[in-house]
Amino acid sequence: MLVLIRYVWASPGTLIGLSLTAVALATGGRARVVSGVLEAHGGWISRFLNRGVWFVGPVAAITFGHVVLGGSPAWLEASRTHERVHVRQYERWGPAFLPAYLLCSVWLWTRGRDPYRENPFEIEAYASEDADR
Repeated sequence: MLVLIRYVWASPGTLIGLSLTAVALATGGRARVVSGVLEAHGGWISRFLNRGVWFVGPVAAITFGHVVLGGSPAWLEASRTHERVHVRQYERWGPAFLPAYLLCSVWLWTRGRDPYRENPFEIEAYASEDADR
């Protein structure tokens, strides 16, 4: 029951991820479920991630709820520990995660700080990578 509650609580982000996965699949991408998380790569997703996000540049992967979009299968595997932290953050924060993440980034950016690396959500995710090594 608790697992179902976490999936429902994170579902607003997951719906965004599922919509983007549909676009990826329609443009030649692929998807599979790994440990309860849908991972998609290829097609439009790879082109988008390789172009980059406005304050980060090119990225290996990005998480929306229980969906992780990656530039390639290798990038999905390499970033799995990091992205699973974001999945857990969506499970904790629910619909407030994406606004909270973006507000933190904007707040940091307006103060001349790094809106990605200094974002508390990213600090937690990178710390898990360090602990995993």
